Amino acid sequence: MLHTLFGRALGYDCIFFVEYFAMDLIMEDGECRGIMAYNMADGTIHRMKANQTVIATGGYGRAYFSCTSAHTCTGDGGGMVARAGLPIEDPEFVQFHPTGIYGAGCLMTEGCRGEGGILRNSEGERFMERYAPTAKDLASRDVVSRSMTMEILEGRGVGPNSDHIYLHLNHLPPEQIHERLPGILETAHIFAGVDATKEPIPVLPTVHYNMGGIPTDWRAQVLTQDAQGNDLKVKGLLAAGEAACSSVHGANRLGANSLLDLVVFGRRAAETTREDYQPGQAQRELRPNAGEESIANLDRLRYSTGPTPTAKIRGEMQQAMQKYAAVFRRQDYLEKGCNVLHEASQKITDIGISDRGNIWNTDLVEAMELDNLMIQAKMTMYAAEHRKESRGAHARDDFTERLDDEWMKHTLTYLDDPKQ
Repeated sequence: MLHTLFGRALGYDCIFFVEYFAMDLIMEDGECRGIMAYNMADGTIHRMKANQTVIATGGYGRAYFSCTSAHTCTGDGGGMVARAGLPIEDPEFVQFHPTGIYGAGCLMTEGCRGEGGILRNSEGERFMERYAPTAKDLASRDVVSRSMTMEILEGRGVGPNSDHIYLHLNHLPPEQIHERLPGILETAHIFAGVDATKEPIPVLPTVHYNMGGIPTDWRAQVLTQDAQGNDLKVKGLLAAGEAACSSVHGANRLGANSLLDLVVFGRRAAETTREDYQPGQAQRELRPNAGEESIANLDRLRYSTGPTPTAKIRGEMQQAMQKYAAVFRRQDYLEKGCNVLHEASQKITDIGISDRGNIWNTDLVEAMELDNLMIQAKMTMYAAEHRKESRGAHARDDFTERLDDEWMKHTLTYLDDPKQ
C-alpha cells in the first residue's frame, strides 16, 4: 500500500523531503506557521514555511519495551505539539495484543491459539485455565493480556528476567503447523530464533495502538482550549491517523478501524486545506528568530557530554512503561511508575552523545526521538494514574467499574516546561 501511495503521489508531482527529521512546529500568535527540520543527509537545518501543516507521524508505541509499531513510531508529531504548548488527549487508552514476540513485537496471531497453542508460565502451568476456565487460551485479547501480566508480576514469568511467557505450539503435529501456520513458523524463526515445532515461542503483551493523541475535530483541525475550557482551533495545523485523537475510536479501537481512520481523516485534511487556502497563496514572513529554541535544543543534545547513553535511558523508560502502565493497572503500580519515569526523564539532562557531527548523526536523532517518547510516556502514566475507573483499554483492578457520572470525559495533558 505504501509503495502504491508513494508512486501515485509522485505522479502528482509531490515533493518528498527524504531523510529530513521534523524537530518542532513554528508557532506565532497561537498559529502554526511551519516546521523546523534537520536534513540528516547533509546536516543542514531548515525553516519550512506553510499555511497548513498536517501531522501524520503515527503513534508512540516505542515508548514500551514490546510493541508492534515500526521503529520510527516514536511519537514525533505528539512531541512537537506538546512542546508547542498544545494538549495531548486521552493518552491513557493504549491497546495491547496478548502475543507479540518478546523483544521484537511481531504478532503471533490468535490463529496460533485457535490451532491449539497453549500459554505456559515458568512452572510449566497452563495458567489460562485459572483465569478463564471455559475459554482458556481462547479468551478475549484483554483477558489473555491481563492474565499474562498477572503471571509476570507475581514472579512466574520465564527467561533470565522472568519478564515474558511461553507460547507452546511444539505439542502439535509438525505437519499441522507447516500447513496451517507457515507464516508463524517463519516469523518465530526470524525474530525469536526458535523452531516452533520443537521449542516454545517467547511472547509478551504488546502495545498495538494508541487511541489517544493530538485532539482534532471532524475537519482534522487541531484543537486546544482557552482558560474557560472552550475549544479553540489551532489555525494552520491539522492531524490525522494514529497521531491524532478524533475520538472515533473511543477508549478501545475496533479491528481494521485504524486504516479506515487514515482514509477518512487523511482525505478530510486535504479537503479542509482546499476549503481554507488557495494554491500559491501568499505566506507571511516568519519572525527573524523563529526556530531558535529548536536549534538550541539540537545543539544541547549534540554537544552533551553526560555519562548516560541514550539507549540506557530509553531502556529504563520502556521497561517502566511495560511494567507499570501495561494491561494490568493498579494505584500502587501507577504511582511507582510515575516516580520511576520522572527519575528516568531527569537523566535526559545527563545524556551523553559521542558523535558531534552534523551528517547522518543517528545518535542525535535517537536522542531527539527519546525526547518525544519520554514526553508522551509520562503523559500516559500520569493520565492512567489520574483516571480512577476502568474504561475500554484502560482496565484497573482497584477501580473495576466504568463510572460515567464522574469520568465520562476526556483527559487533556499538557507539558508545562519542555526542559522537565
